[in-house]
Amino acid sequence: MQTRDFHDGAQDGLEALEALDPEQIHSFSDLLAAMQKTAFGGRRVGEAFTILKEMIADPDCFVVLTLSGAMTIAKMGKIICTMIDRDMVQAVVSTGALVAHGMSEAVGQTHYKYHPAMSDVELFEKGYNRVYDTLEMELNLNHVEHVVGQTLKRLDPSQSLSSALLTRELGRTLVDEFKGPGILKSAFLKNVPVYIPAFTDSELGLDVSIWGMGQHHESHDTTHSENGPALWKTLSQHPPTFNPYLDLNSYTEQLLGAKRLGILTIGGGVPRNWAQQTPPYIEILNLRLNTQLTPPRFHYGVRICPEPDYWGGLSGCTYQEGISWGKFVPPKEGGRFAEVLSDATVIWPLLVMGLLEAFPNKTTDG
Repeated sequence: MQTRDFHDGAQDGLEALEALDPEQIHSFSDLLAAMQKTAFGGRRVGEAFTILKEMIADPDCFVVLTLSGAMTIAKMGKIICTMIDRDMVQAVVSTGALVAHGMSEAVGQTHYKYHPAMSDVELFEKGYNRVYDTLEMELNLNHVEHVVGQTLKRLDPSQSLSSALLTRELGRTLVDEFKGPGILKSAFLKNVPVYIPAFTDSELGLDVSIWGMGQHHESHDTTHSENGPALWKTLSQHPPTFNPYLDLNSYTEQLLGAKRLGILTIGGGVPRNWAQQTPPYIEILNLRLNTQLTPPRFHYGVRICPEPDYWGGLSGCTYQEGISWGKFVPPKEGGRFAEVLSDATVIWPLLVMGLLEAFPNKTTDG
């Protein structure tokens, strides 16, 4: 009978774990660093913190923050502002809804806690839009529409719009007219582009479309009895001039100019995938146009999302999977990745507090 040769782990170079000692924890950064030496979800959070620190400390790393889910309705807006203000991110890719609901806060409006005694029919009648356990007032979105309208009036009507151009100009409006903090205000002041790839899937997209129709409506006589499908057909023939390829190529230029890339993904969906598609874009370009550009792959990545990969959904796909698409640098070549399968409203604030302790000298003055 063959006798096994029992090893103690150290002789094979395995990393030792350590019990989390509350007596040695004096700060968020202490806690997060200690969690890396534990197990299960706690270890994943600690690993995410370590990689975020490396990403942000790397002076040659261009960091992209991707955002999905109702993070601004969930009151995470100031976390986004802080990361922009403290030079922790250099580009933002977001859903339009998240940006629109963030503008509610930026123009001084309020979200409210949903009371289960209220039915959704009652909420509709009162103009309360429910997002799980939180309410967005329809009146809030009217204030947002006013800011969008004021901004569009300032722009050259012959100029093609893009989400990055519009979010920059909305940020300018917020700086000029509103005192409180706001994501687009911070982005404007820090010259951080904000891209919304699925722009029409948002209140902002609807506002811009209706604004475009309104320009034609106001300059033509459509006050007669025409209504219903006939009126819609007339109005819908005059959409705003919006070119999403301006966003795609602007973002690609940003990534091509970076020495190293990092990505912090909150949730998943279109923002995550759109932000990661530049390497395949460049590879296809090289193949079809015989160019010699280097595909800009991500060296660092941290994902906070409760979606697991085994459902096959886009939001759950791992960074390891992304390597097969050429989007990420493999770990054996220096790629550093961490994925936390949890609610971002629980984990993200902890990580940012740890980062603020780790980088106390990062200021908001640029």
